[in-house]
Amino acid sequence: MIAHLNISRFRLALILGALAMLGPFSIDTIFPAFAVLERDLGVGKVAMQQSISLYLLGYAGMSLVHGPLSDALGRRPVILAGIAIFGAASIGCALSTSLPMLLAFRVLQGLSAGVGLIVGRAIVRDALDGDEAQRLMSQISMIFGLAPAIAPIIGGWILGRSNWQAIFWFLSVFALVLLGVTAVALPESHPPDRRLPMNLRALAGGYRTMLSNGRFVLLALAGTANFGALFLYIASAPAFVLDVLHLNEQQFGWFFAPTIGGMVLGAFFSGRAAGRMGGARLANIGFLFTGLSAVFNIGYNLLATHPAFPWAVLPTVLSAFGIALVFPILTLSILDMYPAMRGSASSMQAFIGLLSNALIAGVLSPMLSDHPLHLALGAAAFSSVAYALWWWYLRQMGPVPEPSANPEYLEPTDEM
Repeated sequence: MIAHLNISRFRLALILGALAMLGPFSIDTIFPAFAVLERDLGVGKVAMQQSISLYLLGYAGMSLVHGPLSDALGRRPVILAGIAIFGAASIGCALSTSLPMLLAFRVLQGLSAGVGLIVGRAIVRDALDGDEAQRLMSQISMIFGLAPAIAPIIGGWILGRSNWQAIFWFLSVFALVLLGVTAVALPESHPPDRRLPMNLRALAGGYRTMLSNGRFVLLALAGTANFGALFLYIASAPAFVLDVLHLNEQQFGWFFAPTIGGMVLGAFFSGRAAGRMGGARLANIGFLFTGLSAVFNIGYNLLATHPAFPWAVLPTVLSAFGIALVFPILTLSILDMYPAMRGSASSMQAFIGLLSNALIAGVLSPMLSDHPLHLALGAAAFSSVAYALWWWYLRQMGPVPEPSANPEYLEPTDEM
């Protein structure tokens, strides 16, 4: 039980994990419907790929605002408003009759979908300290990790029984259920006496401070590049599943379920290791797995004439496991740099990652998804950059700080 919030850690993990699902649900659920959307709306594959990119740009832009709003107004009001807007945008998508109309509502979805993930990270650090915060973050990652695995399965199941519009009606119902659960069960973790006024000049100054902080930049970029290796495959899922693995619209789970299984297993291991293993050591093990994934992936695609399940999917499983080990360590270290501005720090970290994801979905995925070896090389490049940034951080900044009970503000530094 988290006494000052009057909620059990398990219940809080369930709620925050479900809130974080909004983002992957709104991306992955519609993957099986891409071919149908192309036919019904009279567009090509590139246009559908760009729809993901536009969604992510909206997600990234608003991510800079979700956290600061929650620092100023409280966590609950911002989350509730975001879920309500997401539900309305999903209804708009279901009623769309043209690509421009659909894209407009997809951008609105993107503007609101990140509220649970971004503000949820701040709630974790409001609620718990030290190793307990790492365990809670890992529990949330385990729950959140289920979304990319089950979302395309749900999308394919719905598409097999109805039309693509029904997928967006499902998202609107999911948002309505989340709205009710959050309104009833989620406590406010950021009391009025700790709130900061919403000042755009101060906000811009805070973001400049973060971007001039060498510690922040290296950790944020390392986490972004590390996840980029996996997101390249997620963004390329329609081509990878249908064209490379030669599966159908109802079989996206053959790719997503094992991959996210690796992430859930990694999150479980991270939670068990909290307090027993140092953060730097755990992160190094995570980077080792992403490196093994890259080596195996390139080797397999050089040798295999026709990549097939399960060997073609094994690299993403290894990568997801490693990412889940690294993510809590980097995120908690970033939040502890700015204990009075956790929402803003979470927003800036998310913005950097989402901007990268938008570029991956809109530029790299269309370029690389034509051949499995190209995807393997692209993913390996991201993993290599991630480890290089991590190695640079350890060399220049020293050991990553452990999640502390009373984190002190780390003064900005230009050291790189």
